[in-house]
Amino acid sequence: MTKEIKMPTEETLDPEDWESVRALGRRMLDDMMDYMRTLRERPAWRHAPDKVKAHFSKPLPYDPQPQEEIYDEFLEYVLPYPVGNLHPSFWGWVMGTGTVFGALAELLAASMNTNTGGGAYHSANYVEKQVIDWTKEMLGYPASASGLLTSGCSAANLIGLGVARNTKAGYDLRSEGIQVAPQKMVLYASNEIHTSVHKAVELLGLGRDALRLVPVNDIYQIDLNALQTAIAKDRQDGHLPFCVVGAAGTTNTGAIDDLSALADICQEEGLWLHVDGAFGAWAALVPDARHLVDGMERADSLALDLHKWMYMPCEIGCILVRSEDDHRKAFSLTPAYLSHGEVGRGLAGSDLPWFSDYGFQLSRGFRALKAWMSIKEHGASKYGRLIQQNIDQARYLGELIDAAPELELAAPVTLNVVCFRYTRAGLDDTALDELNKQIEVELQERGIAVPSVTTIRGRCVLHVAITNHRSRREDFDVLVREAIRIGKEMDQSRDSATE
Repeated sequence: MTKEIKMPTEETLDPEDWESVRALGRRMLDDMMDYMRTLRERPAWRHAPDKVKAHFSKPLPYDPQPQEEIYDEFLEYVLPYPVGNLHPSFWGWVMGTGTVFGALAELLAASMNTNTGGGAYHSANYVEKQVIDWTKEMLGYPASASGLLTSGCSAANLIGLGVARNTKAGYDLRSEGIQVAPQKMVLYASNEIHTSVHKAVELLGLGRDALRLVPVNDIYQIDLNALQTAIAKDRQDGHLPFCVVGAAGTTNTGAIDDLSALADICQEEGLWLHVDGAFGAWAALVPDARHLVDGMERADSLALDLHKWMYMPCEIGCILVRSEDDHRKAFSLTPAYLSHGEVGRGLAGSDLPWFSDYGFQLSRGFRALKAWMSIKEHGASKYGRLIQQNIDQARYLGELIDAAPELELAAPVTLNVVCFRYTRAGLDDTALDELNKQIEVELQERGIAVPSVTTIRGRCVLHVAITNHRSRREDFDVLVREAIRIGKEMDQSRDSATE
């Protein structure tokens, strides 16, 4: 007699009641549409109260919870307390705003749950290739260049500098490592360069000291004479200069280095030119601003974001590398379990390269879909007009500041970044630094607007980076008016405290 084998009950994570999930999904979609439609009616930012912090210290759940209850928790404890970058008056740091259609694209991409690392015979990889090709066309970068979508410019800078390091090392660095380099490898950037470049240099094993931070001129561009002097000194000291990092839009001031001059220097010196174009690269879409990024097309590698000045939902950046061969050699590694198949046969065989051969990620989400759908929805020309609109708004804000005796510009307005500070006769720089920091916090906590602060030539200043397609000129009127009002309030409080 055959013994009966009792099989365990098998489970799945799919819904038991698809219709109830469909109804909840429709409710979510309606709520999010209302949320984005009414952004202007809410404060620019709200501080998460203690009850919210306490809510997220609860223990791990071991048993199921109804989906409706989970969503209600989201509505109460998560949605009302975002960082705020969707709001029309959010200009802190450099953050994009996202779009409605971009959010819907994220739903579609998450539903497909595609891994775009390899197995190139599937639709997502063709979408990514087209987005990369469109990006090259919009920026005037060579069509023959390779590219990869990334989480953002931090990853893009790391990849670009990794290719530069390996290509210029002069030996098989991937096999032997940086520790056997016959000369100390050094690279150059202005002292205004983004910290993601510093981190990339550290992660690549070069050491922070290998990054030579060059002074800037009066308009915050890298000083070309100082750069050439630094290169000559390093050669004299027996080091190996291998790369210059140019900035197409610094975070602090929006300054763009003289990229054509940097390209000339790199050509003469045999150096790699990498451009960090996180947001400023997109000035290429604006007829009246395109000249600012002249020379960018000559870069050996170009890093940029689409979630900043292309207004797409986080996360999406891009790295472009002029030499496909150099790019692939820096990252390609194909073990037996990832062997590429015969072209034309099966999922692993394709006429497209595997994207995992061009970066450090094997598991990669379908980032390209929101870019593909967004670019098709609006067209490159409209993006150019919106970028011009932000530039015009920055100039308008600069004019408001110049007209206000209580305020002063801390740096020239060259693109979309405005740095300014509240000032008052009789206060020293230390007191003014503290006062401007207080103004920033009060603007945020009162829900008026979200600027950030930075340091320009040793002084604390308010920092407004306009990568917001929802902003209007009247929003900047409010910013200036309220910054002055709060500054005077703080002044009066200070005077009262000292009497």
